[in-house]
Amino acid sequence: MHVIGTVGLPGSGKGEAATVARENGIPVVTMGDVVRQETADRGLDPSKDHGSVAKALREEHGPAAIAERSLPMIADRLEDHETVLVDGIRSDTEVDVFESEFGDAFTLVSIEAPFEVRAERIDARGRDLGEDDGGEALATRDERERGFGMDDAMARADVVIDNTDSLEAYHDRIERIIHQQTHDTEAHHS
Repeated sequence: MHVIGTVGLPGSGKGEAATVARENGIPVVTMGDVVRQETADRGLDPSKDHGSVAKALREEHGPAAIAERSLPMIADRLEDHETVLVDGIRSDTEVDVFESEFGDAFTLVSIEAPFEVRAERIDARGRDLGEDDGGEALATRDERERGFGMDDAMARADVVIDNTDSLEAYHDRIERIIHQQTHDTEAHHS
C-alpha cells in the first residue's frame, strides 16, 4: 500500500499528475471533490462557491476537515489498488493527517512552477481569469491557498518537481515517481 499526495499552487501541474496516475491505472482522490460534494450538499454553485465552502469547512470542522473527509475515499480505493494518488493537499495540517494515517506509506510530492508559467497555463485553460489581468485572479487564489498553509506543506515534501520543462518531460517524471513508490511498496512487502 502506498499513498502519494500532491501539493502545489494553482497551475503548477497537479491535475496533470492526476491524469498520469489514472493513465497508469492508479486511482485518484481529489481533495477538491470533497469540497465540490459539500458545496452541492449546501445547495451552492461549485463553480462560484468552491473557495468559500473550503474555507467554511475548515472553520466549522477544523483545518484538517477536508483531509479527514477524504480518508474513507482513499481507504475504499486501497481495497482494490496498491497505490492511490491524493490530488490537491493544501496545508501542513492535511499533511499531518496523511502522515498519521499512512506513516511511511505516504509520500508528499511538491509540484512547483513560477507565477508567470502558472498564469500562462491557466490563461491557456481559459479558467479563473481576472477581468483586466489574468494574473490578478491567480494572485488572489495563491494568497488563499497560502492562507491555508500551503507553503508549510510544500516545505515538507519528500519529492520536489520543478515543472518548467515540456509536458512530456513532466509526465515522464511523474511516471517515474509513481513507479518508484509502487516498487518501494512492493519491496517492503516481500
